[in-house]
Amino acid sequence: MIRTDLHTHTFFSADGRQDMRVMLEKAISLGFKYYGTSEHFDYDYVAKHVKIGGKEVRQIDADAYFSRGRALQNEYKGKICYLVGAEFAYDDSSRAQEKYCEAAEKYSPDFIINSVHTCLGRDCYFPEFFAGKSKEFAYNAYLFRILESLDAPYPYDIVAHIGYCSRNAKYPDPKLRYRDFSDVLDAILKKIIAKNKILEVNTSAKTAGSPFIPDTDILQRYFGLGGRKVLFSSDAHDETRIGEKRETVSEALKKIGFTHVTLPVRGRQIEEEL
Repeated sequence: MIRTDLHTHTFFSADGRQDMRVMLEKAISLGFKYYGTSEHFDYDYVAKHVKIGGKEVRQIDADAYFSRGRALQNEYKGKICYLVGAEFAYDDSSRAQEKYCEAAEKYSPDFIINSVHTCLGRDCYFPEFFAGKSKEFAYNAYLFRILESLDAPYPYDIVAHIGYCSRNAKYPDPKLRYRDFSDVLDAILKKIIAKNKILEVNTSAKTAGSPFIPDTDILQRYFGLGGRKVLFSSDAHDETRIGEKRETVSEALKKIGFTHVTLPVRGRQIEEEL
């Protein structure tokens, strides 16, 4: 059984809904061996002047986050391995990339998630991103953004939620299928393998047409290409979703042929059996 969940968010993220201690206690109650927080660093929003509901998105107080996180890390030592991580939302601007590099250097997160939220000047979770765009155009734009993000200059460990664009898409069939975007997906998966990064299986799928993203067909292709490094993530924003669908993910991965999940821990990769 999977006993890890590193991609979670607390009040330190603009969309987080719970305190760090409550999240930690929940992870302990579930019998987790490793638990992590990966608060949002949204410098992509700043670089592209992206607003949500007409408002600027609150940026993280990184000093406060890492100070509190390190204190709790020491307090809970021996009870659970708590990892204080970060989610860097990729942007192609030099200023955003510099800020991510500076944050990585200053705070030395225990792990870094590399994600794509914004594309074509919009957050591709929200309806305005899809307005006037075909599914093929919108998803291709998002996927090529992911491919570009894999060459980011900061030292990331995990490639997050491939299929994020399908979470809230209003197309009749929002599912991101390997067969429809095989060329760009192959390029992404091959580069993840070549760079020795970890592919996240994220259960915050919402209306994506699957219990997790990326879906089984993409994970099968990744395995077929030689990829073995995967990580379960709930992307929980409060304690109620920590570990959600871990049994479903575990069984799906085993059926494909995976035997373990890979965790990034301060520059090392640790394997835990499924």
